[in-house]
Amino acid sequence: MSVLFSSISCFVFDVDGVLTDGTVLVLENGLQARRMSIKDGFALQLAVKKGYRVLILSGAAVSPVVDRLQKLGIDDIQMGITDKAAFLKNYLQHENIPASSVLFMGDDLPDIGVMGLVGIAACPADAAPEVKDVSTYISSIDGGMGCVREVIREVMKARGDWAPEEGVASR
Repeated sequence: MSVLFSSISCFVFDVDGVLTDGTVLVLENGLQARRMSIKDGFALQLAVKKGYRVLILSGAAVSPVVDRLQKLGIDDIQMGITDKAAFLKNYLQHENIPASSVLFMGDDLPDIGVMGLVGIAACPADAAPEVKDVSTYISSIDGGMGCVREVIREVMKARGDWAPEEGVASR
């Protein structure tokens, strides 16, 4: 698997169920809250610092999530995307990114169309069975609990980049 990971230079992540644990807390004031892993945040920040492209691709449109990801240095955040496969196909063509260099991590049925377009289709341990069936890599960790860090670490280790440097801000 490390040979396959060594060809990855672009990460694409879904939000709910991947970057979050899939739980939505509905607060008394009507606001909704999601939970994200600090460990995933550190790995995302390190990947950006090391020059990897990171794209967030979600059907949801949640501004606190966007704020959090921007603070980690991620500029390419696409929310409210109804056809993820069509969007990613156009994005890769427009940005001249070979599909074989992309790792996509998703967890549920809307992600399946994207999984056939990329070099590595990954999912969290608690992904839908249909997603697991089409995944190249199934994380040992559930969504929102460090699965993103796991795949980033595997790719960066395979490419010799998993060595945090001084100056990387805390998560």
